[in-house]
Amino acid sequence: MATRDIMTKTTGNAAIPRNASQAERRGSRRCKINQLMRIRPSDPEKEHFEDLRGTTSVSRSGVFFQTSEKGYEIGMRLFVTMPYSRDPSAINREYLAEVVRLDDLPNGLHGVGIKLLMEMGMQHSYSFTPPPQQRK
Repeated sequence: MATRDIMTKTTGNAAIPRNASQAERRGSRRCKINQLMRIRPSDPEKEHFEDLRGTTSVSRSGVFFQTSEKGYEIGMRLFVTMPYSRDPSAINREYLAEVVRLDDLPNGLHGVGIKLLMEMGMQHSYSFTPPPQQRK
């Protein structure tokens, strides 16, 4: 209970948003975590790309990252594998996500905010089941 009290206390000098449009809209806190992810469009009608990027910040329901890929659009649905590893024994989680934010950054990259819509399941590149027997 003491932990909850510490986390919910505010200090007397807490910043107050200047106007309602700058108020925090996130439902959960962000963490600055750099984790590799694999991103690709889920719509087969869209031009295919595969973007391997590290996250800039992560929350329970979304991710923000920087990219040089120009194919992202607001509302675009994506398959996101996170954390991503090429190691055959790694267990990766795949999510369906939607682009909710696009920023042009001063460094020439694009900032992309995605909302995680649902977990598709764990992805791995190996199987414990033997291949089916071929009949002779």
